[in-house]
Amino acid sequence: MKNRNIIITTILLALGSFVLPQRTLAVSPAPDGGYPGFNTAEGQNALFSLTTGAANTAVGWFSLRGNAAGSFNTATGAGTLVLNTADENTAFGAVALLNNTSGSRNTATGAAALLNNATGNDNTANGSQALQNNTTDGNTAIGSGTLAANTSGALNTAVGAATMPLNTTGSSNTATGLNALFSNVSGDNNTAIGRGALGASTGSNNVALGFGAGSGVTTASNVICIGTNVAGNDVNDSCYIGNIFGDTSSGGTAVFVNTNGRLGTATSSRRFKEEIKPMDKASEAIMALKPVTFRYKKEIDPQEIPQFGLVAEDVAAVNPDLVVRDKEGKPYSVRYEQVNAMLLNEFLKEHKAFIEEQRKVQEQEATIAELKSGMKALAATVNKQASQLQKVSVQVELNKPTPRTVADK
Repeated sequence: MKNRNIIITTILLALGSFVLPQRTLAVSPAPDGGYPGFNTAEGQNALFSLTTGAANTAVGWFSLRGNAAGSFNTATGAGTLVLNTADENTAFGAVALLNNTSGSRNTATGAAALLNNATGNDNTANGSQALQNNTTDGNTAIGSGTLAANTSGALNTAVGAATMPLNTTGSSNTATGLNALFSNVSGDNNTAIGRGALGASTGSNNVALGFGAGSGVTTASNVICIGTNVAGNDVNDSCYIGNIFGDTSSGGTAVFVNTNGRLGTATSSRRFKEEIKPMDKASEAIMALKPVTFRYKKEIDPQEIPQFGLVAEDVAAVNPDLVVRDKEGKPYSVRYEQVNAMLLNEFLKEHKAFIEEQRKVQEQEATIAELKSGMKALAATVNKQASQLQKVSVQVELNKPTPRTVADK
């Protein structure tokens, strides 16, 4: 800070050395309120306590009254920076930065903006009563009543009238839009973009994008709501995205989410694969799987709709490659698309076996038909021969001599 002050002072002195010789050409009488050290004061008791401070501007009743050694401050308005002793603060508006003492690099624009900031640094408040109760560092508030209740919360950014008005100790929040993060008091690391986004939330690490997004989130944390009026539910570690459900797509591919939360699609192109070989007997593992019916617990599915599927732990016991695991390595879900591919392989194997069996049956039926035809021909031959034998037998009988008796002699 001292080095910075020295640099700025040097620049001002250089400018002064250029201006002073021209004094004889300045307006007469001299401008009112000009004091040594590049200070300017106008108003009752403005810069009243100044000693070594340089490049300060105080305009208004008691503005910068307590400033002695602080430099590069600008105070415009009754009671602005009245207790200040620090450097590089800017206040525009009645009692803006009124109680600031040692806080530096603050900017307050609007009546009572940063009113109670005493030691906080690097804050920006633009709007009536914006950050009026702030006492800490790195907050930015733009809008009337924005971050008005903030006391020790740091590194917050709020843009919009009445944005984060109740926040007191919550830190590292970002809210843009009227009434965004309206109810947040102590929640940290929230991001709300859109009018009323996360308006009822008091949790932490939530993200809402869109008008009214996250309105259903109250105490939950780690919730993501994207889309206009995507309310979400008060459930920790959940995600809600609008304009997807019910919006039919006639093509494309399914979207997957890995354990790191990365969205992506599966590809079936050969150019992305290696070690391609037939599945063969590897698919036989699915024969050991045990499909079940079940209901999700109420915290997951309040309606408890009946479900059909598999249990990941049971599947992992059959084939560990058929499950998706969580960040701790525990079975989390089943890779149903892999199960489907294995089912297809088993179906094709069965179909091939069925076709082969059909071929054998057809061959057997052809053989049987051929045998039947042969037997029929044989039977005809036998019948013909029997008929011929019958005829011969009859002829033989006819040709036999007639037996004679004694009387015939």
